[in-house]
Amino acid sequence: MMKIYSVTEINNYIKLLLLKDNVLSCVKISGEVSNCKYHSSGHIYFTLKDSSGQIACVMFAGKRIAGLKFNMTEGMSVVVTGQISVYERDGKYQLYADRIEQQGIGELYERFEKLKEKLMKEGLFDSAHKKPIPPFISTLGVITAPDGAAVQDIINITKRRNPHVKIVIYPARVQGAGAAKTLIAGIKVMELLRPDVIIIGRGGGSFEDLFEFNDEELARAVYDCTIPVISAVGHEVDFSICDYVSDMRAPTPSAGAELAVYEYDALEASFDEYKRRLKNILTNRIALERSRSEQYRLRLLKLSPKSIVNNYIFRADKLKDSLDRAFTGKLENTKHRLAVLATSLDQLSPLKSLTRGYSYTTDAEGRNINSTEGLKPGDSINVRVKDGTITAGVTDIKQQITE
Repeated sequence: MMKIYSVTEINNYIKLLLLKDNVLSCVKISGEVSNCKYHSSGHIYFTLKDSSGQIACVMFAGKRIAGLKFNMTEGMSVVVTGQISVYERDGKYQLYADRIEQQGIGELYERFEKLKEKLMKEGLFDSAHKKPIPPFISTLGVITAPDGAAVQDIINITKRRNPHVKIVIYPARVQGAGAAKTLIAGIKVMELLRPDVIIIGRGGGSFEDLFEFNDEELARAVYDCTIPVISAVGHEVDFSICDYVSDMRAPTPSAGAELAVYEYDALEASFDEYKRRLKNILTNRIALERSRSEQYRLRLLKLSPKSIVNNYIFRADKLKDSLDRAFTGKLENTKHRLAVLATSLDQLSPLKSLTRGYSYTTDAEGRNINSTEGLKPGDSINVRVKDGTITAGVTDIKQQITE
């Protein structure tokens, strides 16, 4: 009897057959993109078709970084490299894409990558060789098509940012065979004219339109240029060899002008701000130095010989005042004590008794007589009373008899 298979088994069998096929395991298919959908997961689902057929395709998110270098859109002609296999759940075969190239430019991409790798190994992209863009320029050199939108954008932005900057334009071809030669000639002319900065570039376009900016001779001319070069080729997502080798890359020609030309009004405003800040700094510094000078002056006055002498004079005056006060106090105390002692002495003085009716008697020689002994009639005596002395003679002596 014939074996009965499940749907899953048949789908797996067909998948194994496709995997073993040498042609289908790695195939290139050209066609037009249709039903293109960028999924939130990062996968891309699309259909590849021609005039009489179509095939479902998918590129997983992990393949996009290395396998897709442009934004794929409806109707675009592409060449897809990948593997034909079966999606078991639906039983449909589809192309699992590893690489997607625009029709006809796969070879250009390969040439671009090879030249990029070559120049990178030679060090033409190293940041150490890149010249700084001057912050303030007076002359801007522009190498681009004279009638394109890029040159008008550069002129308009330059005049808006700084109307004082002079613009020198070299009319070059920016597309098609031989365009790189005119760009190189423009660099040589600019070397003679010596602008401060050179902008080389053009507006956006397809990879083929921009390919002249991937010329090796042009890359070396940009690298050897003694004037800083800003490369402004295409849109922000476009990269060229000229971008890598230039001193600065601008995403667009307009951005190149903004990077090269400083804003005059902003510069004036910054100068005004610097003047204000400088004035404040100087004012504060002068005030500080004046304060320090006053402190030094006071310290010098304090340390000067005149000040020292004045201090000693002041101290001497204070000491003199202290001594005067001490002496006066001592003198007053002494006077007071003398007055007290004089009062006490006066109270004890014999003369004080004379005022109360007593008298003081002495002999002719002034000796005190306090006894009858030694006296005889006829002796002369002096009797001292309160208001004078009486001289008398002794006529009689009566002795008091004591028991």
